[in-house]
Amino acid sequence: MAAAAATAVVGGVRCCPPKFKSSSSHKTTINASFFWEPNPKRNTYSSSSSHHQQFTFPLTTQSSSSSPLTTNTITISFVSSISQISSTQWDACALDATGHHNYNPFLSHAFLSTLEHSHSAVKEKGWTPHHIIAQDQSNQILAVVPLYLKTHSYGEFVFDHSWANAYYNYGSSYYPKLQSCVPFTPVTGPRILLRDTSIKNHVFDFILSAIKDLTAMSHLSSFHVTFPSENEWHKFTQKGFLPRIGMQYHWTNRNYKNFDEFLMDLKHNKRKKIRQERKKVAAQNLVMKRLRGYEIKAKHWDSFYTFYRNTTDNKWGTPFLTREFFHEMGSKMGDQVLLIVAEDGGELVGGALNLIGGDTLFGRLWGCQPETYYPFLHFEACYYQAIEAAIELNLKTVEAGAQGEHKIERGYLPVTTYSCHYLIDQEFSKAIQDFLVRETSQVKMVMKLLHDSGPFKEGVF
Repeated sequence: MAAAAATAVVGGVRCCPPKFKSSSSHKTTINASFFWEPNPKRNTYSSSSSHHQQFTFPLTTQSSSSSPLTTNTITISFVSSISQISSTQWDACALDATGHHNYNPFLSHAFLSTLEHSHSAVKEKGWTPHHIIAQDQSNQILAVVPLYLKTHSYGEFVFDHSWANAYYNYGSSYYPKLQSCVPFTPVTGPRILLRDTSIKNHVFDFILSAIKDLTAMSHLSSFHVTFPSENEWHKFTQKGFLPRIGMQYHWTNRNYKNFDEFLMDLKHNKRKKIRQERKKVAAQNLVMKRLRGYEIKAKHWDSFYTFYRNTTDNKWGTPFLTREFFHEMGSKMGDQVLLIVAEDGGELVGGALNLIGGDTLFGRLWGCQPETYYPFLHFEACYYQAIEAAIELNLKTVEAGAQGEHKIERGYLPVTTYSCHYLIDQEFSKAIQDFLVRETSQVKMVMKLLHDSGPFKEGVF
């Protein structure tokens, strides 16, 4: 419905090639340019300068009223692989940006580098890494940004396909576009990963200016930030980005001691239904196991890759993640990985992949053996086992991924997710803005209805 509405909204707008101008009044020099030249035969773009892209900004500071003014130079650079950035430096930025309690494993160098090394998020699949480094004149890294040049809109979970169609219908190309996100991962977290310095707000502004200028000079249609933190979302909106909201379903731990204590917070009919579903799983002689770190062997990843491919094949999805991705991620991330598996007579028949953050269990992928069916196994592996694990690990939240209103009656309530969008063409941007105003109103109304009809007893939430 939203996609159709977007098409209708932008249908009357003619997307003419925009006139570009610098988005930053602070920028003093551009040490190297970056352009994308259209290839009319293939309707794609090719890079004419993919290295040594730098934007420089002067920053004058004063430590106290009596101290002299000092001028620092902040350099914003773009690199074609996360391997060009020290893992220690990247992770220091990520940890400062999130804080220890809200540590987000998807922002780690280990996870993002695995996507690249395993050929999951690479140029050949429409995800060209184009990450940002912000440094001062002594080469101290002040911030990093996961950034990709996209030639499609798959693997994002914030849908703009109708925008691309509208651009195309009026003779303009929507792709390539710039996207700051974690590929294939609809998990909220900061996108501009700033070290905790006295100038971090300035660095934030410089990075935004550099990206806006890069988008314009490279003749790209747009720059998108998906699943940023709410705080970042407000900052982007204040800088002229179009705000968009969506929703996911999360489970909240109210200091439960066990699963039964959680069930007692539910309405009687919901509590009864969950107990019946879990009994039916047990009656199929399935053995559920929660494996972490060294407990996860190569055979588990090989089986899980089969499960993953079965899911993508059945849902007409694109299997971006490779077999090597799962093996390398498991090796690099150790105890941060929780693999929930189901065994039938000692044979692996299904599983759910989770990552453990500072206070959150992130449910990611699910799958089962091809041509098999175990009633209610999906709910057991993805939701009930995840809740039990979160209680056991004393985690505050379970994020169960995108979509799925069936999660509500199993204790997962709707929460707001965010994205922001910077479109070069002003007429097109205005049309999208008008659509987003109406979409936002609809999303808020649906979330309220879902909350009001939720599974919990009155007064619990």
